[in-house]
Amino acid sequence: MNVFWVVNGNKLKRIVILMVAAVFAAAIVYVESDNISVFSYDEPSAVYSVNTDKKIIALTFDISWGEERADTILDVLEQHDMNKATFFLSSPWAKDHPETVKRIADLGFEIGSHGHKHDNYSELTEDEIRKQITTSTHILAEVTGKRPNLIRLPNGDFDKRVLRISEELDYTVIQWHTDSRDWRSSGADEIINRVVDQAHKGDIILMHASDSAKQTHLALPEIMNKLRGKGYTFVTVSELLHHTEMQDKEVRDKSPKPPTSSS
Repeated sequence: MNVFWVVNGNKLKRIVILMVAAVFAAAIVYVESDNISVFSYDEPSAVYSVNTDKKIIALTFDISWGEERADTILDVLEQHDMNKATFFLSSPWAKDHPETVKRIADLGFEIGSHGHKHDNYSELTEDEIRKQITTSTHILAEVTGKRPNLIRLPNGDFDKRVLRISEELDYTVIQWHTDSRDWRSSGADEIINRVVDQAHKGDIILMHASDSAKQTHLALPEIMNKLRGKGYTFVTVSELLHHTEMQDKEVRDKSPKPPTSSS
């Protein structure tokens, strides 16, 4: 009889442990439900890369400050017959540098929004998020003569509210899959190796043309030559989206981001 109760007591103990574990798991699911829902394809999302069998790739540059690097980088692109890239411009910088913005457009490059103030929009109220995006829209449309429909949020930072408001304002949020980390100024060779080794079909590559990108102009020729040597064709982000079905719509409440001074 004692053995019987020991055996059943052990079974009861296991059952209790399983029940506690189930309750704990359910609690985690409940608490994290907001984070889980952001991965739903029924909700607004950001584009990191696209699914395609074609060897096409999008080179992108963020600019939010600086007086020196943008034109130097444009010089390099022009010298290497590159007219397929996308520049994400913060509106204060664009307003202060209309001649450089005009040059970007005249060279055939696509222009997207990089927001207004270089803040983390996930930390703002919804009214503030909307104001930042619409202010940028108006300024960029005035400077370029064309309303942008692509946006890369400052620092690559967003949450579900930012994605929803961006969509309501007719923007597609663009992130990146390959990060050059050129703002670190760790050497042209490291920038080249990071981009060339990680680049893949349908990729979106992040680079910068702000003054923090001190070695980008040195790395660019080799990056373009090596990727072209691998059979890649450069396209704008809009062309990338047009040619392919969007995939890799990986959405996070906040994506990994470089320091504010990087873009």
